[in-house]
Amino acid sequence: MKNTMYLMLIGLALIFTTTSCSSNDDGGDGGNAASGIVKAKVNGTNISSTKQLTTATQVDAGGVTTVLIQGTNMDGKGFNFTINGFEGIGTYPIGGGANIFVVANYVEGNAQNPLETQIWTAPYDTSVSGEIQISEVTATTIKGTFEFTGKNNDGTFKTITEGSFNVDFQ
Repeated sequence: MKNTMYLMLIGLALIFTTTSCSSNDDGGDGGNAASGIVKAKVNGTNISSTKQLTTATQVDAGGVTTVLIQGTNMDGKGFNFTINGFEGIGTYPIGGGANIFVVANYVEGNAQNPLETQIWTAPYDTSVSGEIQISEVTATTIKGTFEFTGKNNDGTFKTITEGSFNVDFQ
């Protein structure tokens, strides 16, 4: 009985130790996006989503959690991210091998001619092409930062820097 109590106390101490870290430990500083916004610099130009066109979704299936974040502005420019194997606060590399679990896109949509929509995707090869840092996640909101380099089908690249998001789950 004494050993069981001792093991339970050690277990509780480990749980509190691993869950009490601040968001800066592994998930970055959270960025500075306003509520309901995804924003970043694309090749040095500021792009920010419209609150009504920004959403996040969390799906749990087969023991795997996937988070989808999407933010677009009225000009059709925006970002979307897929994090497969989501485990909460932390840093998620984009790419880095055959088992790709995180994908990021920068999109320039064309409503008049959807076939002219351009998408720059990361990863585009086996290297790490960026990261998404989750600094806060609650039942209703997800916050973090991102950066990546995306490649289009035509071989052009876009560098996305100083990205941040503060999005409500739907």
